[in-house]
Amino acid sequence: MLEVNNLCAAYGLHHALSGASLRVDRGEIVVILGANGAGKSTLLKAVSGICEGQVSGSVLMNGQELVGLRADQIVEHGIALVPEGRGIFPDLNVEENLMLGAYSPRARDGADETLERIYALFPKLRERRKQGVRTMSGGEQQMVAIGRAMMSNPAVLTLDEPSLGLAPVLCKELFANLKTVRDTGIGILLVEQNARASLAIADRGYLLENAQIIHEDSAEKLARDPAVQKAYLGGDGGRKAAPPAPMKTSAPRPPLGPSPSDIAASAMRGFAVPAPVPSPPVVAAPIVVPPPAPITPPQSSRVHGIEIGALVAQASSLSQRQPTNARPMPTPPAAPKRPAMPDIGAHGDRLQTMLQEIETAAANARQRTAPSNGRSGRKQT
Repeated sequence: MLEVNNLCAAYGLHHALSGASLRVDRGEIVVILGANGAGKSTLLKAVSGICEGQVSGSVLMNGQELVGLRADQIVEHGIALVPEGRGIFPDLNVEENLMLGAYSPRARDGADETLERIYALFPKLRERRKQGVRTMSGGEQQMVAIGRAMMSNPAVLTLDEPSLGLAPVLCKELFANLKTVRDTGIGILLVEQNARASLAIADRGYLLENAQIIHEDSAEKLARDPAVQKAYLGGDGGRKAAPPAPMKTSAPRPPLGPSPSDIAASAMRGFAVPAPVPSPPVVAAPIVVPPPAPITPPQSSRVHGIEIGALVAQASSLSQRQPTNARPMPTPPAAPKRPAMPDIGAHGDRLQTMLQEIETAAANARQRTAPSNGRSGRKQT
């Protein structure tokens, strides 16, 4: 059904994916295991047509080439992605989020039947179909994200870290739900950090390391592989771990250079405060943000009394809106003002001027008294 051959993805000079090949058949779960940064999320994005880098290779869905198509065209061929972080609209209720998945022409004809099938698969969503998604738990929000992807009537469902941030009890419920989805005949391509739980429900698995797929086997054999146990399942592969090396403690280093008090004294000796020069105010140039391109809704399509085109336009406007629960950043307290330093240079000039005036007055006095008493040079009373 889904065949990936020699798929490569690069972000500039960085090769995030190199020659990856895999397949997903109808009604089976395939898990991809790998360390952080190995290229797992890039692989799912490249298959779904939303990779920001340069993609090459081949992605075939029922024999149709998908590389180079837009994301909405890939959805039309039967591939739906549940992204990491769910990507739901918290300001909409459950049913509105689900109906956004039926926006594609592929899903419109049977949207009513698909919605009923999702409600049968996730009974909690039927009970809370009018509840705001923001008020739901993480596990329930993940059900909404999976249900929204299933509303597009996919043949292959791809999931990127669906258990991220969920409690262990909710993770167990999530993987049980994925088995139920698999039983409906949908193929599942799963990237999951919980290797033990994902291998327990998977049929086959691939190991992705350094942007390349290095191994493929059944999930049962991968779970028993000592190398897989050591790398992903927390096992030691039958070897005893070496004791940790003792930590070496080094003697404290002697202080180098002058002490802080010496630096402060040296700075004060050469201290001179120039007259403050007011700086012109900096006026920031206004930032012009272009308005988002309007979304043109398709032909009228109502499911359960909901107009899907109007709902998509509403979701688009909500995604452009700033979150209402964002709190303004607190304004830091103003630094206390320091007392103005005396103008040392101005006082020195004034003192020099006064000394010159005194010397000038003394010289003039001596000149006036010199003719009256030429012998002694002193004024007689």
